Amino acid sequence: MAKRRSTSRKLNVYSNLSHKRRTKKDANARKKAEYLASLPKHPVKRFLYRMHPKRFWGYWFSKKGGIMALKLAGVGILFMVLMVGALFAYYRKDLDQIRPGELAKRVQTTVTKYYDRNDKLLWEDKGDGNYKLVVDGKDINNFMKKATIAIEDKDFYNHKGISIPGLVRATINNAGGGSTQGGSTLTQQLVKQVFFADEAEKRGLNGVPRKIKEVILAIEVERMYNKEQILNLYLNESPYGGRRNGVESGARTYFGKAAKDLTLPEAALLASIPQNPAVYDPYNTDGHEALIRRQHAVLDNMVDQGMVTQKEVDAAKKVAILDTIKPETDQYQDIKAPHFVLEVKKQLEEEYGIKTIRSGGLTVKTTLDLDAQQIAEAAVAAGAANLAAVGADNISMSSVDVKTGQVIAMVGSVDYNKDVYGQRNAATSSLEPGSSIKPIADYAALFKQREGVNYGPGSILKDENIDNIYCGGSFPGCKLRNYTGKFYGSIPIRQALAGSLNIPAVKAMQIATVDEGLKTAHDLGDVSYCTDNNEAGLSAAIGGGCTLSEVEHTNAYASLARGGVYKPVSYVLEIKNSSGEKLKSWADTSKQAVDPQVAFMLTDILTDANARNITFGAQGRSFGFAVPGVITASKTGTTENGNGQAKDSWMMSYSPAVATGVWSGNHDGSPMRLSDNTVVRRVINNYMENVHKNVYAPQAKWKAGDGFVQPAGIQRLTIGGKSDIWPSWYKKDAGLTNAKIVFDKISKKKATTCTPDAAKIEVDVQKSIDPVTKKDIFIAPDGYDANADDDTHKCEDIKPTIGAITVTGKKNIKVPVGQGTHPLQTIEIKVDSLVVSSGAVNASGTVDATYDFTNDATITVTLTDSALYTVTATFLYKKT
Repeated sequence: MAKRRSTSRKLNVYSNLSHKRRTKKDANARKKAEYLASLPKHPVKRFLYRMHPKRFWGYWFSKKGGIMALKLAGVGILFMVLMVGALFAYYRKDLDQIRPGELAKRVQTTVTKYYDRNDKLLWEDKGDGNYKLVVDGKDINNFMKKATIAIEDKDFYNHKGISIPGLVRATINNAGGGSTQGGSTLTQQLVKQVFFADEAEKRGLNGVPRKIKEVILAIEVERMYNKEQILNLYLNESPYGGRRNGVESGARTYFGKAAKDLTLPEAALLASIPQNPAVYDPYNTDGHEALIRRQHAVLDNMVDQGMVTQKEVDAAKKVAILDTIKPETDQYQDIKAPHFVLEVKKQLEEEYGIKTIRSGGLTVKTTLDLDAQQIAEAAVAAGAANLAAVGADNISMSSVDVKTGQVIAMVGSVDYNKDVYGQRNAATSSLEPGSSIKPIADYAALFKQREGVNYGPGSILKDENIDNIYCGGSFPGCKLRNYTGKFYGSIPIRQALAGSLNIPAVKAMQIATVDEGLKTAHDLGDVSYCTDNNEAGLSAAIGGGCTLSEVEHTNAYASLARGGVYKPVSYVLEIKNSSGEKLKSWADTSKQAVDPQVAFMLTDILTDANARNITFGAQGRSFGFAVPGVITASKTGTTENGNGQAKDSWMMSYSPAVATGVWSGNHDGSPMRLSDNTVVRRVINNYMENVHKNVYAPQAKWKAGDGFVQPAGIQRLTIGGKSDIWPSWYKKDAGLTNAKIVFDKISKKKATTCTPDAAKIEVDVQKSIDPVTKKDIFIAPDGYDANADDDTHKCEDIKPTIGAITVTGKKNIKVPVGQGTHPLQTIEIKVDSLVVSSGAVNASGTVDATYDFTNDATITVTLTDSALYTVTATFLYKKT
């Protein structure tokens, strides 16, 4: 029973509550209906009736109106929250840019630094636009940090990224399109500088989206980074006048010191600049007064905020800070090895793109050795002292490490600061190489020939007139001659190359073919040779009509020094980006361009001072050719302008460690006054001696006495009586036959009908056929010339004479002698078969001899002169 009564009570409660709600609802509905019935029926009149001030305010100050206001406020707040969320979501893509580490990646050095191989600074490339040097926070002076906070954001350590009063002020200002206000926090300024620099000029309503993003990102930055990180990023990013971004850039430029070494007045001056860097630029003299006023304001703020003492501020204000500003300089002022460094920059722009390289922030470790570079510059200066004497105005030099193919020194002109042409890099310009191409394009191609007839330093290529072959009748007035104007006949390649004869060189290319000669040159490193002239033909054999660059030519000679191994010429060892990530590092690559024996044969010729005697004489043993204390191989070259006037002068020189090329001439290609190699020899001599002794020796890359190692396969053979080295594939009997030639003993040339019998000698020789002219070539033993006739004896020569022989006192023999065309030399007096007197006779006169005659006898006198003309006379002695 009790349980049923309890259940009944609960149902009654629910029933009563429902009845009350229904009654209240009905009452409200009646009340609303009565209210609506009291209103005008027309909608407009009804609206005006409601908006009557008494009724309007009566409603909103009623309980019902208060409840409605709370409902609307709630909806508004919800809407605002949704809007902020939507804005945050909309700009969320920008937050991805400032994840931990991303902001720091954007605040990076934009200056590219170039170093030599030993980490010596060559140049800081700040570009021609704004640049930035970034340093660690520990390398920024505390005065600088405090001064910045004092003038830019005194509440920096208290806010969470934004300043509400500042935001209100900036919003009102932007809405009115006014000028920039200083309401942003350091964090907001950092965000603006890094992410919205391109939008900073937007004002009014256009600036609202940027400001919203700035606020959102500033809050997020504060969440991700601590205050010190934000301050350091700001100091590394902010503009400090002109092209300089980052406090380190400003400190170095204006005060010549690092940011960590700034004094209080210096720091206060720098902190003054970012608010208006154009006006406060220390190099803007019109803004000096305003700059000092702001510096003082910085100092005052610092003392007001307890960062420094009044005493320190008073002392700082007394410093004539503008008098300490360093003069403004151009971007190339402190550059070392300018031609080399700018060539590196050019190559990097070609490889990575101009935009990438000019955005900066790279650390480039080059192959250059600054010590070698300084030696090179001194050597060029020494050579320049002789320029006026030969009628030239320019010099360039390139030096390559033989082992690696890396450029260790480069001088592109006589003086980088020279007007008109000083900054033009002749070391990388296209130039005609002249005779310096002969070992590379002519004889290397010939020596490597294995099929058919083989060639070596002892092979004969006759130096003779081949105008009909070289000129082909298509060039009126064309003549191929040697520098001396002489023809040297059948001389070995050793002398032809060392003496730089033109005709044998042309023959060598014709035998090997022009295509093979150019291919060999390209393989060895002269990769651009004749690519500018596909119709050069045989003129390419002597460096005419085709061009190459000095630095690649030097590397081609380095290939010879490496035993015929080609390695690409290189300028860079390593490149890192601003984050320290390695972008590139040098890798050793190579290929065997020619057989080591070919390279060694050429080197052996180019080190042979005796072989140079044929044209160079004593000069072939003087400076440049003979580098004191250093074994080198050398080759010179000269080009002409078509009128017989020298235009370019070359010298190539290499050791087992270093290869160097030097060019001299006029910057505009005009002819020199003299054809003279004094300038290039002086540069080579000074550089090669000092770079070996003062750079490579201390680095244990070279030592005195280091020479070129003979490779396996080289053999020494005697061909036609002449000894020389030959490659392993040389076929001794190929194209050779044995023959005999009668020579004159005196001239050692071929005997003629005028040669006396006493002067004749038959010599074994070898005969071959000239592959170009198809004429016979005779290879005779050393000293004999099978290409020329006896020019000592002439048919009209007068022979010596013997007068009437007399005997007096049965013992005294008197022989009158007379000199003919040639001086007398010897006389022999015989009695029967007994020689009673013999010896030298120098002039006409009487020669005496004694003999005790006991019986009849025959006296025979033989007289010989220096040309081996011989006469004989007899006298019959009768005993009385």
